[in-house]
Amino acid sequence: MKKEENMPYRFESLSDLHRVLGLPKPQHPLISLVEIKDIAIDSGRLPNAVVYNFYKISFKKNLTGKLKYGQGYYDFDEGGLFFKAPNQVAGNGENNGDHSGYTILIHPDFLLNYPLAKKIRQYGFFSYFVHEALHLSEKEKETIITIFKNIEDELQSRIDDFSHDVIISQIETLLNYSNRFYKRQFITRKAPSNDLLQRMEELLDDYFAKDTAQTKGIPTVQFLADTLNLSPIYLSDMLRSLTGQSAQQHIHSKLIEKAKEKISTTSLSISEIAYQLGFEHPSSFNKLFKSKTKVAPMEFRESFN
Repeated sequence: MKKEENMPYRFESLSDLHRVLGLPKPQHPLISLVEIKDIAIDSGRLPNAVVYNFYKISFKKNLTGKLKYGQGYYDFDEGGLFFKAPNQVAGNGENNGDHSGYTILIHPDFLLNYPLAKKIRQYGFFSYFVHEALHLSEKEKETIITIFKNIEDELQSRIDDFSHDVIISQIETLLNYSNRFYKRQFITRKAPSNDLLQRMEELLDDYFAKDTAQTKGIPTVQFLADTLNLSPIYLSDMLRSLTGQSAQQHIHSKLIEKAKEKISTTSLSISEIAYQLGFEHPSSFNKLFKSKTKVAPMEFRESFN
């Protein structure tokens, strides 16, 4: 029973969330757009941890205070766009302050029979943590608000045979602009991103220097992301924008770098080197090394003789 009390509360329907927040019933059972004007939602209405059964895209104009995602709290001093996908665990914040802006709720069933039903899963920002929100310039905010207003107008007008198509088109436009703005954010935030890249390199160097790989295996993308307080997809997207390589490719590059050092400067056998680098089977190490260098580990060693 105690375990059930700690379980996140699941919002199965849009109507359920509207009711808990004290909002009017949604005009459509599968899609809802709410504009919150100059008010602060009482965070006490929401459970401490929630799971939505639908997509949630929020534009907050002047978000201050704290929000919780997973087990962490994150501070904001400006607004932006926030994305949540179905079945992600989110948490209620403390002193959330001003929530003015727009929120659109989209049940997956609303997307059925449209290509967007499958395509929406390919947008990486639905897997980003809330502290990796999309921060917008004033011009970008105008673009996003216009799209929200278009959806709002369509929902409030008389529903006809074209309404569904028009709303789906507006959602796609919103997501495509968000994708463009995220790419811009990676570029404009290169200074902190470069610092993050340096921290990741130091983390990998430390991992192998302390022989952690022998006890915990090859470092994973999840390990790097958790240590750097990022989501795996955001980490890979950030790295691609800087170096053209994903987080997994960076791990492999570091593995090959360390392998070359050991092969060329020690008398350890190839199997011993493989185990030191975290491989359970030397054959897996041989396969990766050859795929990256075009030569087998022994051939590489013999080239120094």
